[in-house]
Amino acid sequence: MASLTFVLDKQLKSDMEHFSWVNWSEVNREELNKKRIFEEFIRTGKLSKEDEKFCERISWYPIDEMEVKEEYIEKLKKIMKGPHSRMDLNKLDKLLGLK
Repeated sequence: MASLTFVLDKQLKSDMEHFSWVNWSEVNREELNKKRIFEEFIRTGKLSKEDEKFCERISWYPIDEMEVKEEYIEKLKKIMKGPHSRMDLNKLDKLLGLK
């Protein structure tokens, strides 16, 4: 297994030492894996089964990192202006064009 070394300023090192119970290697591994998964998802629009399991385990999904499309925001604004207080999920899906 490879090993990486990071240069930290004194304040960050002090902050990290304050949380001595945190496994910083694991934090870095997860963040690097999230970056890899996100870039793969952007490129292909898909996740491997292994990546899906990782995302499920940490309750994170690459789609959550993406900006909401302007057209979706406009649809939501129209819905907010209309009658929606007693709307069920099927009606909302139809209004958003999902069904």
